[in-house]
Amino acid sequence: MGTAAQSNGAAHLALEGSAGNAKATGYGLRQSALSPVETLAQSISGVAPTLAPFMTIPLIFTLSGNGTWLAFALATAAILPVAWCVGRFARYSASPGSLYSYAAMILPPWLAATAAWSLLLAYVATSAANIGGFYHYTNVMLETATGRTAPTLFLAAMAAGVPMWIAWRDVKISARLMLMIEVVSVSLILTVLVLVQSHHGLHGDPEQAHLRGMTGSGLREGIVLALFSFVGFESATALGSEARDPLKTIPRAVILTSILAGAFFMICAFVEVLGLRMSGHDLGTSGDAVHVLATVGGLPMLGPVIDVGALVSMFAGTLACLTAAARVLLLMAHDGLAHGSLRGTHARNGTPGGAILATGLGALLPVAVLAACHSSGLDVYGWLGTLATYGFVVSYGLVCFALPRYLRDHHGVVNWATRTIPWIAFAAMVFALIGNLYPVPEGAYGKLPYIYLGYLAVTIGLFVARRSKRNAEAKA
Repeated sequence: MGTAAQSNGAAHLALEGSAGNAKATGYGLRQSALSPVETLAQSISGVAPTLAPFMTIPLIFTLSGNGTWLAFALATAAILPVAWCVGRFARYSASPGSLYSYAAMILPPWLAATAAWSLLLAYVATSAANIGGFYHYTNVMLETATGRTAPTLFLAAMAAGVPMWIAWRDVKISARLMLMIEVVSVSLILTVLVLVQSHHGLHGDPEQAHLRGMTGSGLREGIVLALFSFVGFESATALGSEARDPLKTIPRAVILTSILAGAFFMICAFVEVLGLRMSGHDLGTSGDAVHVLATVGGLPMLGPVIDVGALVSMFAGTLACLTAAARVLLLMAHDGLAHGSLRGTHARNGTPGGAILATGLGALLPVAVLAACHSSGLDVYGWLGTLATYGFVVSYGLVCFALPRYLRDHHGVVNWATRTIPWIAFAAMVFALIGNLYPVPEGAYGKLPYIYLGYLAVTIGLFVARRSKRNAEAKA
């Protein structure tokens, strides 16, 4: 633990040194319950890779055109240093606090609190975004099949309530369910991509290879969007008290998720652009790109099946983010950043029931309000997903900033990697943050930075006021 953080009373209950220490202080969570594969499932579901061909890749194509695959390649190159930094922390520390516990070991208390509240917002807002996407695509499929739609509030409540129940019931059940959903969905998409490429022939695409029509500004904006496709890759770090052999399995899960997601995104981008061109469709305006790809591949019946896979992937993404958010909130409650009633865990299930309820309601309420105001599910997905990215990017940046000092002061590790990689990762996060703010977004998106800053002002203000009161009481 950092001496500076100790002297300032920072929240830093992360466990260091051995898996034995992690077992000794488990915060009431089930110890060593998750296998390495189940731990990996948490991070993969946090990324929700199935959604990229449906939503992210068409958006990036409108900016980067034939350089869409390159935008993902460069985004992968930028996110890997961040994953390396997170993995380095995870090699020495295991707790349910995710990135917050890492930041709290070395940063001043107010910055540690910034990381905590930013990360909590990121997970909760991502859950909310997935709920919005869920009710939108469910109604699209219902209307196509039956000509009818279901009440959005009912669908939103179901999309929040079922993951909350699973997250409360058993962490192993939730991990296995997330793994099954993502494996099936990704496998179906890869099948379509292979069929499209086989119809084209085993040769490249000169249009994309030579980046024809791509502009520098378009590529820059595309990289920013591509970076946001990776958020959630670190969510396995929230399972530090529940993963088996966490000081080994969690770093591997974080790094492997980044590599697998990057490879999957690049392949999807290249083949999706190629397949839409072969069919004569414009990827940027096509609302059913995956259906078109399935038709080009010769198996149009796979289109609706993959639609269901994407729908269920949103469900898995909600479950993954609620699982991570509840554990972050649990540690925040132990550290005095949240109400003490949220420290409790279920005696039989070993899950943080109060924190799950709080984070689940926190995800559902804004969606319910927006749905009642007749906002579309896609708008809800876009607005809350963008809000979440501010929390993720700030949390990632703070962890990368803290790593060199942590390794030097606590483990005596100083080498070329620790002197360069964290700063590369930090610069990438600064680039992502600036790229999302400039040029200034239009409409509701332009208000989101102020909402995020207002949220931080309130939460950090309360933290400072509470800390000042404790100090005054101690002196009295």
